[in-house]
Amino acid sequence: MAFALGRSVRARGNLALAGDQDKAVGGRRGNPRRRAGAVVVARAQEASAGGATQTSTKRTALVKIGTRGSPLALAQAYLTRDLLKQKHPELSEDGAIEIKIIKTTGDKVLSQPLADIGGKGLFTKEVDEALLDGRVDIAVHSMKDVPTYLPKGTILPCNLPREDVRDAFISPVGNSLADLPEKSVIGSASLRRRAQILAKHPTFEVVNFRGNVQSRLRKLEEGDVTATLLAYAGLRRLDLQDKITAVLDLEEMLPAVAQGAIGIACREGDEPMMAYLDSLNHPDTYTAVLCERAFLTALDGSCRTPIAGHALRGPEGNLVFSGLIAHPDGLEVHRINDLSTSFDNDSAVLLGEEAGKMLKEKAGATLMDFLNAEVEGFNPNQAPTK
Repeated sequence: MAFALGRSVRARGNLALAGDQDKAVGGRRGNPRRRAGAVVVARAQEASAGGATQTSTKRTALVKIGTRGSPLALAQAYLTRDLLKQKHPELSEDGAIEIKIIKTTGDKVLSQPLADIGGKGLFTKEVDEALLDGRVDIAVHSMKDVPTYLPKGTILPCNLPREDVRDAFISPVGNSLADLPEKSVIGSASLRRRAQILAKHPTFEVVNFRGNVQSRLRKLEEGDVTATLLAYAGLRRLDLQDKITAVLDLEEMLPAVAQGAIGIACREGDEPMMAYLDSLNHPDTYTAVLCERAFLTALDGSCRTPIAGHALRGPEGNLVFSGLIAHPDGLEVHRINDLSTSFDNDSAVLLGEEAGKMLKEKAGATLMDFLNAEVEGFNPNQAPTK
């Protein structure tokens, strides 16, 4: 389905970010993200022992990187560090880059669904605060954790090349969701995954399953659940592909908005950091994630709303987008496929907005009213009013 877009819209700097094809940029053995994943646990212990810093502080660091402390977050921070060193000789010297681990609310409270304690912004709030008060110079985030607003005084001008966007299925029982017996228990904290699973397998039970990648895999091995789904990108960055039973195609499981993308924020007006980040930005990823996040904004999407979206550069060089909104129990799933426009930031934002409007109309008032009631007036993708 072609979707022609003639008019232009100013791209929002604060909407920030982009996407690429789901063919994985970092799958090669020589890629720095793979090296980072292989040693990330040891480095995490080293960082914790050194007062939450990864490098020596004998000299004043030119760049202080803020990150969560999970192995995956650290792998992404090390990737960022390594790319900065490659691009800028002055940053390759000892102590020029310092990594600071910041504990977030999302890391501390694991017993409740994310939607019940404040949403995905709880994985970024404390890191953003450290950025604003000068404890760090740049902040590295998983883009799917970043709300569609950014804290005043920050910008997100950089996306690293996107990883494979698909979800991975992991189970000791079957080779696919369809192989699992009726009433199987699936561990997932994602309403997006829950809705798409239950739409096709209504007898399954999907239970809250939070924690870092390693803890979820451990719970699966201990028999807490029959299967789980994790982002393929995270498993690749941690060099844990051997744990994967199958990678789900996009028809079976459309990914989260901005899945597989890493975003790097800095303070507004910080010219040296903006120059560093500009050298790392991957334009295709940035443009595609702009589209996906505009779509999420148009749907007023939150972590209480099962929404999926994926944009990429098509075979003819155009931007192609597919999106989905669903009832949390999979009772309704509404999807649009292969909307198309030219591949530039303004058109990407416009396409995302129009796709959101189209899906709202397709879903109808009954489902949208239900989803809005579920949010109960709180949407972590909207900027605070106080």
